[in-house]
Amino acid sequence: MEIGMGLVGIVIAIIVLLSMMIRILNEYERGVIFRLGRVLQKPKGPGLILLIPIIDRMQKVSLRTVVMDVPPQDVITSDNVTLNVNAVVYFRVLEPGRAVIQVENYLYATSQLSQTTLRAVVGQFDLDTLLTQREKINQQLQEILDTHTDPWGIKVSQVEVKHVDLPEEMRRAMARQAEAERDRRAKVIHAEGELQAAEKLVQAADMMSNYPISLQLRYLQTLIEVGAENNSTIAFPVPVDLFKPFAEWGEIIKASAQKDLDNK
Repeated sequence: MEIGMGLVGIVIAIIVLLSMMIRILNEYERGVIFRLGRVLQKPKGPGLILLIPIIDRMQKVSLRTVVMDVPPQDVITSDNVTLNVNAVVYFRVLEPGRAVIQVENYLYATSQLSQTTLRAVVGQFDLDTLLTQREKINQQLQEILDTHTDPWGIKVSQVEVKHVDLPEEMRRAMARQAEAERDRRAKVIHAEGELQAAEKLVQAADMMSNYPISLQLRYLQTLIEVGAENNSTIAFPVPVDLFKPFAEWGEIIKASAQKDLDNK
């Protein structure tokens, strides 16, 4: 009986020992191993990892890209507008050893650094720049965060300002400004159209003054159009110049006949 209990105890001890020795890491994980308090030079993994019980202690680090939401921050822009801005940060661990040794909690540290950097950078710009040049602000945020997290073995690949919450008064003011801008553009376009139409009329008047027959043709065309559209009787004034060519022809014919009579 005592032998059986001893075997059971040995089996349990072996199982516990193996559970302390064996670790399995996924493809995206690395293990930073501390041996008697000293970190080994190269992180282990992926696959099967064997540890020395009691002597070794392993801390797992994920190498996958982390998508971190930056909580909304109250920001005062350079033109004294109070905004509520949030963002999203994309980063990953490149050097697991430094991420464990150089900072106590790299996730928390990156989150806090992102919040303070967001407030500092956005506060340097005015409202119009923040709304129209967001790509420039994103680039500046990414460069600053990447510089500060580099000693931790972390690479910040992208930062995006996700939402800018404007005060209600500012929204109404921007709506009025946009409406005024649309009215201004409409008036400018209308004025340009009037100018182009006036220029075309001037060109037409010059052409008609150089070629009087074109005025008469236009007059006859107008009569045809009016007659086709309306069947009622229309009293239309006839310009004297319309009959001037006929009068000239009559004078020419009369002079020719008189000349013939004189010759006889």
